[in-house]
Amino acid sequence: MANENATGRSELEDTLGTEWEGHRPAVFGVAYRLLGSVADAEDVTQDVWLRAAGTDLQDIDDLRAWLVTVAARRSYDILKSARFRRETYVGPWLPEPLLTGPDASEPVLVDESVGSAMLLIMEELSPLERVAFVLHDVFGLEFVRIAEVLDVSVPNARQLASRARRRVTNAKQSSPQASRAERERVLAAFRAAYEAGDLAGLVRLLHPDAVYVTDGGGKVAAMRKPVYGGERVAEVMVRVGRRWRPDRIDLVEVGGELALVCHREGRVYSVDTLQITDGLITAYRRVINPDKLSHV
Repeated sequence: MANENATGRSELEDTLGTEWEGHRPAVFGVAYRLLGSVADAEDVTQDVWLRAAGTDLQDIDDLRAWLVTVAARRSYDILKSARFRRETYVGPWLPEPLLTGPDASEPVLVDESVGSAMLLIMEELSPLERVAFVLHDVFGLEFVRIAEVLDVSVPNARQLASRARRRVTNAKQSSPQASRAERERVLAAFRAAYEAGDLAGLVRLLHPDAVYVTDGGGKVAAMRKPVYGGERVAEVMVRVGRRWRPDRIDLVEVGGELALVCHREGRVYSVDTLQITDGLITAYRRVINPDKLSHV
């Protein structure tokens, strides 16, 4: 009997191992969308794997939904405590950049919900709203499961998702997403102007009300407050470009959209994501916190 139990358990582990690689992107994806942190999402993914390996999965009819639910529950716990960490964070907080191109180290279900602009929109939601929105609108989970994760009634879970959806839709409508071709054109022009220290060229590419945000996390020199105004942003970027001249700037897909990655002295110095509307840069977000760049 003991041998039969051991054999059965071994078969279950083999089955989980076989299916895990197929479901892992969803597990990582829900955690990253909820937390905006690659490191935290990797920790959640490992926790889910350990939980699954120690669970009898015979009675689970939808393994993907179960794994995503476990990941969401763990992420929700972290998300609630993350609010305090955000308040004590030095300077502006930006999502940890996630490579999503063909050479990405972490495959993930790629759509606009992993872009920096969307993650910042979701950052404005309450933890309850964010979980309900991601689980239902991105991963298609039923409200019964969402209610269990959030410990609320099914009608309340539905209401949370609806409220979050309205807020996200309104925010997206105020900043429509540029096409890939337009983004590539603007980024290439910006890279050329930035490398040349061309102040006038940068001003032409920046919206008059553009904002420049840098996330250094208190680990490196960075502006503690956003810079507003196209001309002012261009002046600051020319000054920064002269002081911290990159060895090269690559166009790389980050969070499902083209971004700029600056290299200095053999390492990644910054990952820059841009918000573009009508051919002009409305927001330039630069992550230089080394803790957020170690995986890039």
